[in-house]
Amino acid sequence: MKPHFAHQERSLEFTKSQPRVFDASDPGTGKTRVAIDTYSRRRLHGGGKALVLAPKSLLRAAWERDIRTYSPTLTTSIAYAANRDRAFLADVDVYITNHDAAAWLARQKIAFFKGFDTLIIDESGAFKHHTSQRSKALNKIKKFFKYREIMNGVVTPNSITDIWNQVNILDDGQRLGASFFHFRAASCSPKQIGPQPQMVKWEDRPGAADAVAKLIEDITIRHKFEDCIDIPANHEYSVPYHLSAKQLAAYLAMEKNALVVLNQTAVVSAVNAAAVATKLLQIASGAVYEDAETYHLVEAGRYEMVMDLVEAREYCVVFFLWRHQKEELIKEANRRGISFCLIDGTVSDKDRNQSVTDFQRGLYKVLFAHPQSAAHGLTLTRGTTTIWASPTYNLEHYQQGIKRIHRAGQLAKTETIVVVAPGTIDERAWQILQTKRLQMSDLLGQLVTSAPTSAPLVAPP
Repeated sequence: MKPHFAHQERSLEFTKSQPRVFDASDPGTGKTRVAIDTYSRRRLHGGGKALVLAPKSLLRAAWERDIRTYSPTLTTSIAYAANRDRAFLADVDVYITNHDAAAWLARQKIAFFKGFDTLIIDESGAFKHHTSQRSKALNKIKKFFKYREIMNGVVTPNSITDIWNQVNILDDGQRLGASFFHFRAASCSPKQIGPQPQMVKWEDRPGAADAVAKLIEDITIRHKFEDCIDIPANHEYSVPYHLSAKQLAAYLAMEKNALVVLNQTAVVSAVNAAAVATKLLQIASGAVYEDAETYHLVEAGRYEMVMDLVEAREYCVVFFLWRHQKEELIKEANRRGISFCLIDGTVSDKDRNQSVTDFQRGLYKVLFAHPQSAAHGLTLTRGTTTIWASPTYNLEHYQQGIKRIHRAGQLAKTETIVVVAPGTIDERAWQILQTKRLQMSDLLGQLVTSAPTSAPLVAPP
């Protein structure tokens, strides 16, 4: 078995005496193994059973696999919606299920939780909204677990308020308060953005990240990827895709009139500003949707450009945002005879795992992936280039997506390429993403610099 990295050893030392842990370490630093080894040590000494809540795509691909690799004496049961009752009847050490199972768990009787003492939540950002059904359900059952750990390498992708419920799950409101609205009032300022009273945007106050970091430092582990893992650097940049005349005409018509006539039978309209923005992103990407199922190809140039980038490189992971991008990229790959595999919501867990295995063996030149299905947990270090066919607003997907290839085990230099259409809403999306990264780095930076001596948060150089 591979030995721990030095920063993992420090994490294990920290978790030995801390029953509530927030592991805010970067993606790719080995948070999963630390959580498994911490629990395994406790179970060996008479501790109770564990419940793991994780993204559905990681139940087998990350958690079951890593438990089998690092703590093979632990037994596991994987619970999907279809087999949940049966899976929890099994007598095992660790029950692994998806985030949305929280609602099902909250309906169980108190006796159901007898024998449990450990709750582990992977990608805890799924519970950042305290009013969501899954969050309400989890907050009902958290009291049954003495040991609680949450893991999230992208802590506050939108606002400092994203962190409140994640910490509340751990400490029942001890550090950031028991009221979300009191926390928001203390850490954010309201900004009127429309004529009606409820049209308010809450913006983080200066110094809020520093204050929050100090409040939660005693339960927080934070390791920066660059300080922990000695691998070649990742070069990140955008490349321009210039709209064709036809594409630009469609784009300007939608921008001006919220309507574009594509041919004699296809007319696409948008009902409000948000819908117009979505349609503009779609047109810039190469196609636009008439309804949820039907899209019209405006221009294939972007897909050709992406595949040109793929052809010039050895192994690539290409993220797409819409179904039309997947279908058009696959068409172009087939036309060029480029070998590929696919991971998205249409692919079964078995086929997803096989695709990862085959890609890692070098059987495919490119893996096409939707970030919802492949941005978390997977190791794709055969790849040396990550390409985003369009920019995304979702910081968590972006940060996690980069770390599929730029993670422990990578031996080559890597690059991340984002295709951006100059002069379009693409540029705005890319700028918003960069702003979110700066905001998040403020808090994460404070979590490192405010670390107490009893809780080393970052590995030495």
